[in-house]
Amino acid sequence: MTAFSPELLLPAGSLDKMRAAYDFGADAVYAGQPRYSLRARNNDFRLEQLQQGIEEAHARGRKFFVTSNLLAHNDKVRTYLRDIEPVIALRPDALIMADPGLIMLVHEKWPEIPIHLSVQANTTNSTSVKFWQKVGVSRIILSRELSLKEVEQIRQDCPDMELEVFVHGALCIAYSGRCLLSGYFNHRDPNQGTCTNACRWDYKAHPAAVDSNTGEALAVERIGQDFNFQQMQEEADQAFSACGDGQRHPKADQVYLIEEIGRPGELMPIMEDEHGTYIMNSKDLRAVELVEKLVKIGVDSLKIEGRTKSLYYVARTAQVYRRAIDDAAAGRPFNPELITELEGLANRGYTSGLLERRPANSYQNYETGHSVAQRSQFVGEVRGVRADGWVEVETKNRFAVGDTLEIIHPSGNRIVQLETMQNAEGASIAVAAGNPLRVWIPLGGPVEGALVARLLQPAAEVVAA
Repeated sequence: MTAFSPELLLPAGSLDKMRAAYDFGADAVYAGQPRYSLRARNNDFRLEQLQQGIEEAHARGRKFFVTSNLLAHNDKVRTYLRDIEPVIALRPDALIMADPGLIMLVHEKWPEIPIHLSVQANTTNSTSVKFWQKVGVSRIILSRELSLKEVEQIRQDCPDMELEVFVHGALCIAYSGRCLLSGYFNHRDPNQGTCTNACRWDYKAHPAAVDSNTGEALAVERIGQDFNFQQMQEEADQAFSACGDGQRHPKADQVYLIEEIGRPGELMPIMEDEHGTYIMNSKDLRAVELVEKLVKIGVDSLKIEGRTKSLYYVARTAQVYRRAIDDAAAGRPFNPELITELEGLANRGYTSGLLERRPANSYQNYETGHSVAQRSQFVGEVRGVRADGWVEVETKNRFAVGDTLEIIHPSGNRIVQLETMQNAEGASIAVAAGNPLRVWIPLGGPVEGALVARLLQPAAEVVAA
């Protein structure tokens, strides 16, 4: 007997990514209004694309949610109803919103449109869920800062409210959207859709002192070594340990100047108090191993983050989490191969975030601010098929004859050894140098709509995993 199966909700940064999400197992996607969502940049969805996306979704029997979740300043409040009206006329399945005032305006004018409360509203308790339910919200996207136990308690306290939980993607170092770093360093407000991910930049630290007359932080000396987290953490730990006796540690309230690698010579002050410093680079969220628990709790929707991620990311995460949900709903044990498959995505290291309580240093990546592929690299999309079984591949990254390739397809994945390759004119070549080439390779089997990844480990190791 099949148990309850939650919705699998994927990001759609473009129509192609939306189609891939559906092809590989998504029940619903979300896309944002550029001016009113937290993806003001790198967003292909204008009104025309929203219309096409909603029509295609409904033709497939799937859902399409429109994200409109910024916390608005007055200049955007004045234009909001004018700009959202044609979107609502397209009949999306719900609006994802966070601003209480905008929610009130929409609910008063269009009481029939379902509203999902964005994670930007930072809902962390049952009482808040009940409040939003009273004002007409139909689903709560719970804060990422909750544990499984807390999610379960909210489910028990609010049995008739739809709940949604993030299970994969980038994590914010603050409560979602509340970070000040991007606005402080680059004058781009995360909650207005322009976050520059300043938490992931490469910094160096310089000791500083505060001028008693001006209050300005001035460099004591310039030092060349990289940001020494371990040293600063030890100092912070010492300061924190002194708090209980009422005495201020001499390191408390220390001022540092930090220098971002891309802007040498521009020193920016940052405070350290008894709790430590607050520049952090979070690992990425991965909760595929917790899907079974979330299904048992009765969470209605499992959400994947990443509207700016690649087509490969959308397809791979949809496929992996679809299998995890189906296995959990059917009572099958968790398949650890799903973890291995997610290692094929570029990532900053994985953590289950706050769903499971772990030591603080397991959440952060102190080594690199960019994503690194551990198992495989996305190298191309299949664009055409010849009668002889050869396929045309639009390349995204370099690959060569002799490489082991993984063919990612909605009907199932397979591994092949690349033995020959031709360029667009039919001449034999040994290397496809990368985007934007088109090359021909022999694959056979189901390939239309397939993606191609180059394995970074020997095939034997991958199969063994």
